[in-house]
Amino acid sequence: MESQSNQAIQFRQLHRGPAVLILPNVWDVVSARIFEDAGFPALATTSAGIAFSLGHPDGQRIPREEMMARIGRIARAAQVPVTADVESGYGSSPEDTAKTTRELIQMGVVGMNLEDASGRPDQPLADLQLAVEKIRAAREAAMQMKAQIVVNARTDVYLLEGGNPDADYSEALRRLVAFRDAGADCVFAPGLTDADTIGRLVKAVACPLNILAGVGAPSIPELAKLGVARVSLGSGPIRATLGLLRRLAGELRTSGTYVAMEGAVDYAEVNRLIGGAE
Repeated sequence: MESQSNQAIQFRQLHRGPAVLILPNVWDVVSARIFEDAGFPALATTSAGIAFSLGHPDGQRIPREEMMARIGRIARAAQVPVTADVESGYGSSPEDTAKTTRELIQMGVVGMNLEDASGRPDQPLADLQLAVEKIRAAREAAMQMKAQIVVNARTDVYLLEGGNPDADYSEALRRLVAFRDAGADCVFAPGLTDADTIGRLVKAVACPLNILAGVGAPSIPELAKLGVARVSLGSGPIRATLGLLRRLAGELRTSGTYVAMEGAVDYAEVNRLIGGAE
């Protein structure tokens, strides 16, 4: 428990600079080891990537036991702090979130993403008070264990279709400030890519802001200049990997060549990364 708390404190400090915290999102041990070997100081899991790799769609439809088992395996294999995407806490109540928090801490995980998606098409965002209570429950669970957990609280306002820029900004700010006041260490607005709005939100939330990077988003140096504290990639890395597999499949079916396999990690290198024999 002491080791977990020390790593969590270290991870929390990474949100305060001097450089922007770049968090690659991983879905299994070997993807974690690839990014760790590249020198990243911390890792995040991707709920979508884990679900996809285990044959489930995203959106809290994977059995919690499968998700938690994979998160634990990644955390045990990594030498750097690991934070976990646990969607909306794997349950409808604050008590469910507290249970998830306790399991993460016992695994040695140092942080968690909590989102406000409801999973309901008619009301895609969860009630704000419920989302706030889940954050408080996570924080209280850690305190009861005399442990640390870094909470990254996410609103899905900018992931909804057909939004209005002014209304979206006001609602996102309302939710993120409430999350901050409930005890979130960092707040997250995936789907927001407009640089001016990002810079405005950084100042308004007055706490570390996480932005989802990818095609169409400002570069990491640009996000750093805007004051963004944390940048993550979400399901981007696994979807990019699947894109490579699709190109490889197409090449095999058409020309029968193997150009798409150029740059593959050497077999012995993969064994080294995951601790196997050279």
